[in-house]
Order: sequence, then C-alpha cells, then structure tokens
Amino acid sequence: MIEENLLLILVGLPFAAALAASTVPTTAHSAAAWVSGGLLAMGLAILAVLHAPIAEGEVLRSTLAWVPSLGLTLTFRMDGFVWLFASLVFGIGILVLIYARYYLSKSDPVPRFYAFLMAFTGAMLGVLLSGNILMLVVFWELTSILSFLLIGYWHQGQAARDGARMALIVTGLGGLGLLLGMVLLGQIVGSYDLDRVLASGDVVRAHPLYPLVLALFLLGCFTKSAQMPFHFWLPGAMAAPTPVSAFLHSATMVKAGVFLLVRFSPVLGQTELWFFAVTGTGMLTLVLGSVIALFRHDLKGLLAYSTISHLGLITALAGIGSNGAILAAIFHIVNHAVFKASLFMAAGILDHETGTRDMRRLSGLIRFMPVTGSLAIVASAAMAGVPLLNGFISKEMFFAEAADWHNGTWLDNALPYLATLAGVFAVAYSLRFIATVFFGPPATDLPKSPHEPPAWMRRPVELLVLVCLLVGIAPGLTLGPVLNLAAQAVLGPDLPYKAIHVWHGFNLPLGMSLIALGAGVALYALAGGRVSQGPEGPPLLHRLRAQRVFERLLLLFTWKLPRQLHRFIGTERLQPQLRLILLLALAAGLATLWGGLRVSPSPLETPLNPAFAAMWLVGAVCAIGAATLAKYHRFASVVLLGGAGAVTCLTFAWLSAPDLAVTQLLVEIVTTVLLLLGLRWMPKRREEIAEDKLRPARIRRLRDFIIAVVAGAGLAAISYVVMTSPLIPNVGDWFLRNAYAEGGGTNVVNVILVDFRAFDTFGEITVLAIVGVTVFALLRRFRPSAESVALAEAAARLEDTSLAHALRVPAVIMRWMFPVMMVLAAYLFFRGHDLPGGGFSAGVTMSIAFLLQYLAHDVRWIEDRLTILPIRWMGIGLVIAGLTGMGAFVFGYPFLTAHAQYITLPLIGKVPAATALLFDAGVFALVVGATVLMLIAIAHQSLRVARLRDRDSGGQAETEGA
Repeated sequence: MIEENLLLILVGLPFAAALAASTVPTTAHSAAAWVSGGLLAMGLAILAVLHAPIAEGEVLRSTLAWVPSLGLTLTFRMDGFVWLFASLVFGIGILVLIYARYYLSKSDPVPRFYAFLMAFTGAMLGVLLSGNILMLVVFWELTSILSFLLIGYWHQGQAARDGARMALIVTGLGGLGLLLGMVLLGQIVGSYDLDRVLASGDVVRAHPLYPLVLALFLLGCFTKSAQMPFHFWLPGAMAAPTPVSAFLHSATMVKAGVFLLVRFSPVLGQTELWFFAVTGTGMLTLVLGSVIALFRHDLKGLLAYSTISHLGLITALAGIGSNGAILAAIFHIVNHAVFKASLFMAAGILDHETGTRDMRRLSGLIRFMPVTGSLAIVASAAMAGVPLLNGFISKEMFFAEAADWHNGTWLDNALPYLATLAGVFAVAYSLRFIATVFFGPPATDLPKSPHEPPAWMRRPVELLVLVCLLVGIAPGLTLGPVLNLAAQAVLGPDLPYKAIHVWHGFNLPLGMSLIALGAGVALYALAGGRVSQGPEGPPLLHRLRAQRVFERLLLLFTWKLPRQLHRFIGTERLQPQLRLILLLALAAGLATLWGGLRVSPSPLETPLNPAFAAMWLVGAVCAIGAATLAKYHRFASVVLLGGAGAVTCLTFAWLSAPDLAVTQLLVEIVTTVLLLLGLRWMPKRREEIAEDKLRPARIRRLRDFIIAVVAGAGLAAISYVVMTSPLIPNVGDWFLRNAYAEGGGTNVVNVILVDFRAFDTFGEITVLAIVGVTVFALLRRFRPSAESVALAEAAARLEDTSLAHALRVPAVIMRWMFPVMMVLAAYLFFRGHDLPGGGFSAGVTMSIAFLLQYLAHDVRWIEDRLTILPIRWMGIGLVIAGLTGMGAFVFGYPFLTAHAQYITLPLIGKVPAATALLFDAGVFALVVGATVLMLIAIAHQSLRVARLRDRDSGGQAETEGA
C-alpha cells in the first residue's frame, strides 16, 4: 500500500511543481527554480525508497478506476526499466533546473519556463509509468504539446515559432498513428492493460493485423525519436533555450520513442518484418545523422544531428532484439543522455559567454575558458567512444551485436560495416567540435569577450562529466546492477546476469573501435578545413533536405489545396457555411436511417389537448414571424424569437419537465439580452433593394425555407419514432429507480447530470469555458463600423436626454432586484438535488442579476464595479469540479463517483448531503464566469464609444471655456 501511494505521489510531483511555479511572480526567478528543484528532489528520494522492492524483482502497481465499464483505468506500474529511466529524468531534470537558473535572462518570463518544463516532466513520467496503453498515448501526446510550448518559449523569434510548429505537427501526427496502433493492439489482446499486452507476444505476431499494428506503432516511435525520414524536426527545435535542448533532446522527449521500442520488442519484435523495419531505419539514421553532423556549423546543430545518429544506434539495437542488444540499448540510452546533456549545456555556456554558436567564428577558447573547455573535451570524447569513458563501452557492445550472426540477410551482413562507418564519422564530428572551438588562434570577431561562466552554471556539466568518467572506468560497480534489472524487466526475470567490463580482450568489436578512431582522426585531418568552409551538408545531400520536402507538403496541404477547395465551395459568409453543414448532416442522417426507420402503427396514448395545440400554434407563429421580420426589423425578430423560446419553456412544463423549463427560461432571458446588446453593433439594413437583386434573394430564402422544413420534418419523424417505440429495457425507468438509492437525490435530471453522467457534464463545462474565452477574445478584437458607432452615439445622446427620466424607475427596480436574484440563485442551487434547480440554473440566475445591473447603470459599471473577475471564476469552477472528481480516487472509486448520506445539523436535524453538491458548485462558478465574460466583451464596445464621447465633450468644453 505504501508503494502504491508513493507511485501516485511520484506522478503528481512534477505537475504540482508546474502549478507552484506558475503562481510565482514573474520577477521571482530563484523562487520558481527552488520550488521546482525541491519537488524533483523529493521524486528522487521516492525513487530511492522504491529501489528495494524493485531490486527484488517486484513490479509495483497502483490502479485508480476511471471508466471500469470500458476497461479504462489509471494504472501506474514500475519495474526495473521504468525505475532506471525515471531516475534519469529526475536526475538530469534537477541539473537542468540549476543550469537554467543562470542561463535565462532576468527579462525572460522564467516562472512560465519552469511551469512548462515541470509539466513536461510529469507528462514524460506518465509515459514511463503508464500501465494502460491508452493512457500511455494520452501522456505521449501531452509531451508533444508541452514540447511545442517549450521549443516556442522565445516565441518572438520566427525560428522558435517554426521549430515548435514543425515539432508539433510531426510528433502529433505520429501520435495519432500510435493511438490507432494501440487501439488495435488492445483489441487483438482483449485488454488495454500493459502487463497483459506484454505477455501476449505470440498472439499479436500471429494475428492478421500484425503488419498494420507494427506500421502504426513504428510511425509513432520514429517520429518522436527523429528517425529518418522524420528527423528534420529535431534540428529545427534547436531554436529552443539550451536548457530545453539539454533535457528534451537528450534524456526525455526523443528517448520516449526508443523507450517504447525497447519496451514492446518482446511483443512486436522477433520477426523479419520487425528486423528490417526497425534495424534498417536505425542504421540509416545512424549513418546519415553522423555524416550530416560533420558538416553542421552551428554548435547545437551538430549536437542535434549527433543525437539523431545515436538515436538510430539505439533503434538498431532494439531491432536486433537479442538479449545483449536490449542490454546495450538500455546502456546507451543512459550514456547518451549523460554525455549529450553535458554537451548541450557546454554549448549553451559557449553561446552565453561569447554571443555566438557559429563554429566558423569560434576558435582558441581553451585559453579563455579552460575549465569549460576541458569538460566539453571529455564529453565529446565520450560521444566519440574513446576508451575509459562511458560512450566507449556501450558502443563496444553495439559493435559486438552488429558483428554477431543473426539471420543471414543482406542487412545483417552489412551491419558491421555500417556500424564502423558511422563510428568513423562520429569520431570526426566530435574531433571537429573540440579542435575548431577550443584550439587554434584566438577568435577576434566575437560579440562578447569570452570568459568562464558562473560556478553554479558549470556545476551540472561537471557532475555529468564525472559520471562519464566513473561509468567508463568502473561500469560494473556503477551501472551494472541497475542495467541488468532493467533488462530483466524487459526480457523476463530468467535473463542471466551479465557482467559489464571495460576490457574484453582483443576481439572484433575492439578492432572496429580502433578502426573507427583511427579513420575518424584521419578523415578530420584530411577534410576538416574544407568542411569548416563548406555548406551545411554533404555535397550530395545538402540540396535534398527533408525539411524542404516537409515545408512544401505543408504549403500544399495547408494553403494551396484549401484555397482551391475554398474557391469551389468556400465563402466568408456565415449562412452558406451553416447551410453546407446542415446539408451534410441531412445526408448523413438519411444514409444512416434509410430503410431502417419504422414508424409504430399504434397511436399516441395521450390525446392532443386543444390548449396545448393553441400554445404550439402561437410558438409556430412567433418562429415564422422571427424568420420573416429578420429581414426588416431585427429588434422585433429577437422579441418574437423570445416568444418561441417561451412557448418551448411552457412545453417542457406541460410535459412534466420542470427542470428543463426552468433552465430554458433562464437561458432565453440571457440570450435575448445578449442578442439585444449585440444588435446595436450590426450595420443598418438597406431598405432600397434593386429589383434585379430582389429575385435572387427570394430564391435563396425559398431554398433556405425548404432546407429548414426538411430538417424539421426529419427531426420530428425521429422524435415520433422514439416516443412511440417501446424501449426494452427502458433507460429512464432505471434512472427513476436508482436516482435516490445511488445518487441521494429525488430530482432525477440533476442526479443524472452531476452523478450518473457527471463526466459528460464535466466535458460540457470545459467546452463552455473554451467558448467563453473565445467569444471574449473575438469581441475584444472587434471594431464596429463607423455607421454603428454613429448610431450608438446617437442612442447614447438620446438616453442622456429624453430616455433618462423614463429609465429612472426601472433602474431603481433593477438595483433592488440584485439581492433578490442572489437569493434566488442560492435557492435554486441548494434545492437542485431534490427539486428543479441546480448549479447551471443558479449560475444563469446569478448572471441575469449582473445583466440587470449592467442595464440599470451607466456603461462604466462594467469597468468600475464589476470586480468578480470572471476568468478566475471559470478557472476555479473547473478546478472545483475536477478536484471533486479526483476525490473519489482517495476512496478507491472511479473519477467523479459521488457519495450521498444524511448528516445531522444542530437545531435542524438530519439533512441530505451529497458530494455532487461540490461538483455543482464548480458548474455554478463556471457558468457565472463564462456568461459575465461574454457580457464584458459586448460591453467593451459600449465602453469604447462612451470614452470617445467623453473625450469629444471634454474637448468641446475646453474650447467653450477658452
């Protein structure tokens, strides 16, 4: 039980750090770093506690029910492989936080950076610990979104925006492929539980859909880990701040793809298709990435392509899939993260202290930055695979696996040669990094005078380089046990322990390493000078760039084709767009119901009441009148539209649906008022219409009338069938029987909304929040026409004179109504679980109270007196609703499970109470916030006109005084 709780805390710590960092003032740079680092240090402490059961071979699990009926659970699991990867994420994450504290400028919004970085850490941790493959995809896509925010952190730069957009498009599309693959994989296995999937390798490989599942799975992994031909997004992401590159592109995001390849190799691997697809792609990426890296002039560009190359190495090992290959892949994941993070930080220090990352301008820096230079040289040597450093040992293991006989195919026979060739270029680009930047004559045209960075900015690099040395000298003592635990977690507990040594004698892998070292030095000695002065790419490849192909495809699918499509069916007017949507919906409905819609021959049991028919006749007249008068008199049309809405309210009440009636009435009031407020900014109707334009207008109206009649008749037919067809079993009867017993309320409608279908309601209020913010943003940017402004000014002057006395009495009444409306809102809120009402109705009622105050006062009331801060209300409402749902997890129940019981109050006695009331409070707060936010957006235009009028009148008064 303790381990389960620690797992949940471990997952929540980075998100808690993100929330805490986001609340820190913008100027409090150190506070955000301390909060984030402290919570990550707690995560490392939890991992230290969990190591004991992990070392004994246990798989720790913690499960929270989400939607058990659909097999969806929040399951977190940890084994040796996950423990090692999570330690890497937390450890390098803390070092990156220390580094970022000194790297980022005081003018940067640093708390936002830490919030994004911690949220990304939480998403990455969710990928590692997910025990449900669908939940894994959710966290997977969350890493793509948060990496977009981190890469585009300096969004004022075009390169950052382009790099962030490119990374999101590529990895996001790959994530969609992964989602489809995981859905199919779960259907094949019969479960989405990761443990059951990992134990079903034979079933999956024998299934006819195995090739499709493998293709979709690899699409997700290859795009995330920047494998050819999806590699081009990673160099573009180098526009991000260097701490982001050191974290995302060495230890976390790009490693997510290879993590899944290693994790699922026992399920999807061990086939020839897997070998050719994974190992072939990995070797292609390994070789081309190392070749291109040699020609890059930007420090981070060189490191980006070297990262691509090393990711190809790990991918190739996962494709080989033998016991030694999986162990080598895990080992190189750790080694690459360590030396690449230190190199990115060193490159950031060079950029920070010299003002440039262009290697053609950097030279002789060892004289000015001896400590930083020494650290970078050691890390570069580890990247090249120099003996007694960590990169040498895992690369030796890769050479050994590449030289082994596997299946006798042409790719298998070519592996040793390709691996050695990539090793040659790895030595060459590492040597270029060292020789070009730190040796040679001192640079003379640097933007800044080079010098050593602050000591604590260099400490993370020093620690990482120390790890490179310790692992390279004593791998068996430092990483041997945890590497074997990780490999056993992937391949099974029966995997024998493999000792890791520095020296394995004179053998073929050592010969390959010596050839790579010697040939790499010779290659740089012969071609280094020409490479430094040449283009950023090999002579045959720099013109054929995948990024250029991507940009052309993006231009084709996001600009050229949409413009062609818009030319045929598009329009900037709203009515044709709505007409097209409605016609498509009608066609889909007809295609679905054609031949399957059966009307019951039995008549309706309830006879038609003449009063009811008369009421509906009035509603129909109002609706037709609203449509007809919309052409001539918008105000009258809105009034008639309100009349049709009132008839709808009476219909609900007549048919014993008081909850719907109350809600509909309140919504009608709010929408009518908002429509009236918005009408003043619409341009005036032109009454003089030429005869040649009148005929096409009549044809359009007739066409719209026919579409409306067909749509209405279709909905009427479906409604009639539903009302006359017996439902066995009757869903409504089940809710009637269980509303009080299960939900603790007699108002069945409200119990359904806040208990049985609370998840739907949570989604709906989330959409409402998005709509409210969107409407506010659009209307804040709206600029009314000159004609509308003139009409509004005339109306304002009229209000100041003749209408002021007429509105005085209603204004007083509206002020008196404010406390009454507040009480009514509270009454509807607290009675909603047993009688008509609820959080939504109460929220709309409160919004009407604010609307009345706006109408009763001068327009400045919006700015001077309306201090409820609607966006905060919306945020608080979502938080309350979400926390209420997650509170069920504490007691082991699914999300948004409600509990009801009677509580005893002094002097009152037993009263019913339900946790759904808290959820309803969130709904109430969000509805109030969203409605008032839209009111503020509309009133903003009136406020602008009033200020213009005040300015004009003030200027006139000054003129008269003069």
